[in-house]
Amino acid sequence: MLLQYAKNNEPFDDPSILAELKWDGIRLIVSNMDELRLYTKNTDATAKYPELHNPPIPKGTVIDGEMVVLDEQGRADFEATNAGFRSSKKRKPVVYMAFDILYHRGEDVTGLPLEVRKGLLETALQENEHYRIVRPVNGSPMAFYDLVCQHGLEGIVIKKKGSKYERDMRSWSWQKVINYQHAEVYITGYSKKESSWLLGYENDGRIRPIGTMELGITPAARQSMWPVFQAYKSGESKDHVYVKPLVCCRVKYRDWYKSGLMRLPVFEEFIV
Repeated sequence: MLLQYAKNNEPFDDPSILAELKWDGIRLIVSNMDELRLYTKNTDATAKYPELHNPPIPKGTVIDGEMVVLDEQGRADFEATNAGFRSSKKRKPVVYMAFDILYHRGEDVTGLPLEVRKGLLETALQENEHYRIVRPVNGSPMAFYDLVCQHGLEGIVIKKKGSKYERDMRSWSWQKVINYQHAEVYITGYSKKESSWLLGYENDGRIRPIGTMELGITPAARQSMWPVFQAYKSGESKDHVYVKPLVCCRVKYRDWYKSGLMRLPVFEEFIV
């Protein structure tokens, strides 16, 4: 079951919904049917994570959740999680944050209401250092989101009470609200092979590269930039064409990588 973005990426209060913390990691299905299997969206990751090989759930159980590496403050470190998934060298141990249950005692429970599945998850999973349960918060989702933003966490998930678990579907029963950051950056070029723009960030009077942006760029925005790319070209490489940093735009993004690159920038508007 996949998440929809909440309208305008804004939280809302409604007696028919629950809100949970959105953990910033890698989605993982833990299946303890005939044999243990750990599945990401496209990969059997069983061999990669031995710390998850003894799940505190009985046979006949399948759970859904997010696999994360926690930092010293107990916050999800996506960069460390992703690096460990790509390479096993010096990988940090992960913690599995379980938020739903698909099979209980060998029976498919995806058709049961959300609150019933939450209760079954509490019964089936005995928390330990590598397995934890994501629980709904009491009170206002809007107030909870404000608290999440204050602590610099990724966001929240809003779930409809009574909803079924819809396999492989992007459903409005589950909506995400992301705690985006915002910045003003310069467009410094474009990729020859991809439809992405190069970005730079002004720091101490210099423009330093912060990666590429592909998301959110409309056809109209591309059309507006093409004359600039042609008129103010300053160089090129095998993969990129560089231009003078004359055009500034506003972007939203998740956070910064330790390397200084911006994570998942999304174009919002030109700044004139």
